[in-house]
Amino acid sequence: MDQQQAKHAVAQAALKYVVPGEVLGVGTGSTVNCFIDALAAAHVDIPAAVSSSEASRVRLVAAGILVRDLNEAGTLSVYVDGADEATPARQLVKGGGGALTREKIVAAASRKFVCIVDESKLVKVLGAFPLPVEVIPMARSYVARQLVALGGQPRLRDGFTTDNGNQILDVAGLSITDPSALETRIGMLAGVVTVGLFSRRPADVLLVAGSAGIREIR
Repeated sequence: MDQQQAKHAVAQAALKYVVPGEVLGVGTGSTVNCFIDALAAAHVDIPAAVSSSEASRVRLVAAGILVRDLNEAGTLSVYVDGADEATPARQLVKGGGGALTREKIVAAASRKFVCIVDESKLVKVLGAFPLPVEVIPMARSYVARQLVALGGQPRLRDGFTTDNGNQILDVAGLSITDPSALETRIGMLAGVVTVGLFSRRPADVLLVAGSAGIREIR
């Protein structure tokens, strides 16, 4: 199957994790768009969804699905989202769509995080995809210098502002052999809102679509 077919297949496979009658967490990105479409077509009985981005909120509402604020929804049973890179240990790089902060919040508030990807996103070591770091604008240059000191090559995502009103530095040149340590180190830099490493709270289930079908990694 080609990449688009893989996205549709893995989105369909994720439907079995949705808990009828409970509010669902929904992420951001092209694979998640396929999931939202599949969710609407399947008429799954969920009272509402919590979205990790404005883009997904708009798509959910267009699909006839009520969207609630996380503060009102409380703890979620399941969160379904994609990733830009994933390891067999279910550690992820996320944020290519710019929603990393809200994605990390919704993941933290969910009992189960189901990550859906096509096999092109599965890697042994994270870092080939530039690591997104959301920063408060006044801290951009300071954080960039610290990222250079860590061996990275940060680049401002030009013309992009997050849903939170911040900027993103995309950091190339990193070979992330200890994702949890790097997540902590970058996350503690003054002015960093979130780093797009999901290692301290990885996916609970990784669904990978490829030529052999759907692979489930727990």
